[in-house]
Amino acid sequence: MERGKEQGMVVMPHQNPIEQLQAKFKEVENNFRGWLAKQSLPVEAAVVTTTSAAQGAAIGAFMGTLTNDVSSSLPTPPQASLDPQAMASLKQAQALSGGPLVQARNFAVMTGVNAGISCVMKRLRGKEDVQSSMVAAFGSGAMFSLVSGMGGPNQIANAATSGLFFALVQGGLFQLGQKFSQPPAEDVYYSRTRSMLSSLGLQNYEKNFKRGLLTDSTLPLLTDSALRDVKIPPGPRLLILDHIQRDPALKEKHGRQR
Repeated sequence: MERGKEQGMVVMPHQNPIEQLQAKFKEVENNFRGWLAKQSLPVEAAVVTTTSAAQGAAIGAFMGTLTNDVSSSLPTPPQASLDPQAMASLKQAQALSGGPLVQARNFAVMTGVNAGISCVMKRLRGKEDVQSSMVAAFGSGAMFSLVSGMGGPNQIANAATSGLFFALVQGGLFQLGQKFSQPPAEDVYYSRTRSMLSSLGLQNYEKNFKRGLLTDSTLPLLTDSALRDVKIPPGPRLLILDHIQRDPALKEKHGRQR
């Protein structure tokens, strides 16, 4: 009898706890991005800046522990014995080789300012390009120079120089990344769709749009039934339609097509 019960039991498949954790984290991340996309510009910029600064601080603290606070071993001669240029070079070396707290501050400023400016530029311009990337890099480089103490006697000029250097490097890296990550030819028709889905945390549904041939030109015409036909669930459908309704460019285009 007991054996019969055992044979009648349904054995649930064993699920990998790491995969479960990854799926849960992805769900939380998508929900957070969806919520953030519906907030006002000041709220979104503040949240993005804060979270990015926290991540940068964690990375900087870790890097600071690896350097083992090299700055403490650097000699600090009397300022009177050094000319201003040599003292500025010494301060720059100390700023770049500080301990966990110093590096956490430096990285928090760089990542936080960069992410905040990028967020504002993306909202205002409606796209991410090399110009936005360079503006964000200039701001982060200038702030890093001011906060880290690398500016020397002429802080404003050195902040501008550091910002320009960061901007040029970031611009070059952006262009290089674009060159080596060109999408397939058919993806050109889904660039705006991809950007919209990414901002809403719904990247997984790009294949649904392609399956239904819902290109960028069809975005102003999208309806709930059209999204349902390509098997997009109710929640994401609501987020997509709400985003389209709040996008001035899409609303204007929809009005002209009528």
